[in-house]
Amino acid sequence: MGIICIVLSYILLAAHAVRGGDWGLAVFMTGAACLALFRDRWVGYVSSVLLACGAVVWLQWGSSLIGLRVAVGGPWVRLAFIMGMLFALSLFSAAYCLSPAGRERFDGNIEQGAFRAAVFLLTALLLEITRARVPFPIVLADRFFPGWGRAEIFLLALYGSWVGGRMFSPDGAVRTRPVIWVIFSAVFFVQLGLGLSGLEQFLMTGRLHLPVPALIAAGPVYRGSGFFMPILFTVSVLLVGPAWCSHLCYIGAWDDRCSRVGHKKPSSSFPRKLIWLRMVLLAAVLSAAWFMRRAGVPGFAALWWAAGFGLAGIFIMLYFSRRMGMMVHCTAFCPMGIVSNLLGRISPWRMRIAEDCCKCFKCSRVCRYSALSRQDIESGRPGISCTLCGDCLSVCPSSSIHYKLPFLSPALSRNVFLVLVIALHALFMGVARI
Repeated sequence: MGIICIVLSYILLAAHAVRGGDWGLAVFMTGAACLALFRDRWVGYVSSVLLACGAVVWLQWGSSLIGLRVAVGGPWVRLAFIMGMLFALSLFSAAYCLSPAGRERFDGNIEQGAFRAAVFLLTALLLEITRARVPFPIVLADRFFPGWGRAEIFLLALYGSWVGGRMFSPDGAVRTRPVIWVIFSAVFFVQLGLGLSGLEQFLMTGRLHLPVPALIAAGPVYRGSGFFMPILFTVSVLLVGPAWCSHLCYIGAWDDRCSRVGHKKPSSSFPRKLIWLRMVLLAAVLSAAWFMRRAGVPGFAALWWAAGFGLAGIFIMLYFSRRMGMMVHCTAFCPMGIVSNLLGRISPWRMRIAEDCCKCFKCSRVCRYSALSRQDIESGRPGISCTLCGDCLSVCPSSSIHYKLPFLSPALSRNVFLVLVIALHALFMGVARI
């Protein structure tokens, strides 16, 4: 009986959306109704939140209609009864999902329930806020099919929940992160290529810049405008620390893939002082952009300089990262990498090594960012180049390495971190490219 009420509640909300012309929301609610047929615990949690929101929709819509009827002196009692029943049905269905009977109904993958539900809901919320606040259609579906954006939001939220299930355990995360990172990079560049080929719906409004990470900072300095990407980068780093470099950077996935060619282990001979070379390169890139602007260097010439810097980075990936089995481009060349590392110190996220560490140094043999030297391990914290990728967790025999957020346990800290970074990953997958 309970599942019938849940599905009926969703169908009625979908019908309400169709009546209002919001076909995307209708697809979202229809998809949620189909999802409710599964027994996973996270589905029950998601349904409880969505149907509670649906109850609020019926309450607001009913109050508006009843007020209108009263204002014109029309009959309103029957309308009030119908709207009250709709409100009660949605509220009952939401409560059922959390009741003992509902928990018995949604009894699959209990340990992942709250985690995957949080990923789904946060992904949907971030995309909904972005869609509502940005003055142009930023969700791709809205560009090709106006009004259908919420259908894409449902699919992206479902994708985020699936990724969460795959990354729930450290062993699953170490296998899944490189794969979804490559998928993200492929989606980014395919959309960019389609946009440049003439399908401008794939591009945001504004001026294009080369997809070279250094231009996130250098581009606005040269142009004197266009601060969207620096703001997006800064907000992302403040939310998830330097994980930008291990989860969200469209170029970093290439370096990661190059470092894994031949399944090589990271080299122990990497000169750690090169980590700070990125500060010199950052200063050089910003200074060059400023001097080009002051000297009136035309955009075409500046473009060639930027392309040369990007090609040098690709050469480093193909030659040094492949040979050393580590991410040399991200660790020693990319100027935004050091910005992410330093700015990440402002964020609350940390990796810590507990006192019970057995000093087996297995973690140092999987770290592709040269952040776990003997000195780092003995000090109880990874080095400055750590990007919170989490690969080290999967090989630690004593579970001594963990994420740390103030006032939270290591397990909960890791879950909160993954919810944020997976939701951002899904968000970036679904918007138009720059």
